[in-house]
Amino acid sequence: MAISALGINHQTAPIALRERVAFAPERMPEALRALRELPGVEAAAILSTCNRTELYLDHAPGTASHAIDWLGGFHGLRSADLVPLAYAHEDVNAVRHLFRVATGLDSLVLGEPQILGQLKHAYRLAQDARTLSGPLEQLLQRSFSVAKVVRTETRLGANAVSVAYAAVRLATQVFDEMPRRQAILVGAGETVELVARHLMGAGVRRIVVANRTLERARTLAERVGGLAVRLDDLELHMGDGDIVVTAIHADQPVLSPDMIRRLMAARRRRPLFIADLGVPRNVDAGVGDLDDVYLYSVDDLQAVVEAGLRGRREAAAQAESLIALHVDDFMAWWRERAAASTIIAMRGRADAARQAVVERALKRLANGESPESVLEYLSHTLTNRLLHRPTVGLRNAAALGDNEFIERAARILSLEPRGDQR
Repeated sequence: MAISALGINHQTAPIALRERVAFAPERMPEALRALRELPGVEAAAILSTCNRTELYLDHAPGTASHAIDWLGGFHGLRSADLVPLAYAHEDVNAVRHLFRVATGLDSLVLGEPQILGQLKHAYRLAQDARTLSGPLEQLLQRSFSVAKVVRTETRLGANAVSVAYAAVRLATQVFDEMPRRQAILVGAGETVELVARHLMGAGVRRIVVANRTLERARTLAERVGGLAVRLDDLELHMGDGDIVVTAIHADQPVLSPDMIRRLMAARRRRPLFIADLGVPRNVDAGVGDLDDVYLYSVDDLQAVVEAGLRGRREAAAQAESLIALHVDDFMAWWRERAAASTIIAMRGRADAARQAVVERALKRLANGESPESVLEYLSHTLTNRLLHRPTVGLRNAAALGDNEFIERAARILSLEPRGDQR
């Protein structure tokens, strides 16, 4: 059997095609069962995200190519539209690829942690559909362990690589005890939502979302368990805020020095962290001159991101070395498992021969033959039966001049060659 990882991702296919081969959640059970039923497929799992759709298969050698055709057909695409942009990794390359996916080394954002959760979800879906078993199931489980080792032993996920994460990371350096802090978010777009999720991960006590359109603020606030307010009422809610993040399109600054000066007079030197992610800027530059105010612009945060990317690239090199070790470990386990089936079959045949010879020996004893002659019969017959097939194989190899086969057999049987017997 072979293991393969096949599909497309952000590196090989445009988003227009990635969207067309993404699996809707409600169709995933159907897709998994259909994939498992392809000729030669023993086990299957599907990973489908905005940046990749991948099929993981345990299959008979030479049968994986049908999976890409199936992927296109399932989504109403011609093979000619998909095959040129698809990749296929098999055996050791498939193992390495899956470990790199799990650790975020193959992600659009280097080292991003979300992919591991998505991979675990794909594993659970395959389990529920009963399409997982054997080496593929073990490989997916190993990928989770490898990701944990990489996160523990390298700093792959320790550095900020987005301005949203950089803003929250800097806020945690200004404030201790984040569960005591309240955050004010100005805007309700994707950037603000990402900031909100990072703040939730940091454990902030409360999030207030201020936006021109109250309905959009409510939509985001419901997702993060926060409070929605109108942008016009922002100053009324700023007094309890410790962290302010702005990312709204505005021709004029939303936060002025006078507004923040009034706020700081009532805060009694309690620090205020402000991250301005807006372009044009949402916060007047003069705010940064006020005492106890920590103001960071998008350019300041971008510098943090660049430093973070450099740190992640260095950690990625360490992660690749760790992955190489775990790939070797899995491949050794897999080879041993493949040998185990052969060993079981060999021992089963030997035991069947033993039972047959013992039954005949017992009959001879029952018929009155002496124990000595029966033991002689048993040992002689059992030796011949156990060695017959290997002897025939060695003689055939000798007749064909296949010395490599003979040498390999000698190593397997731990035999010292006696030289030329002619």
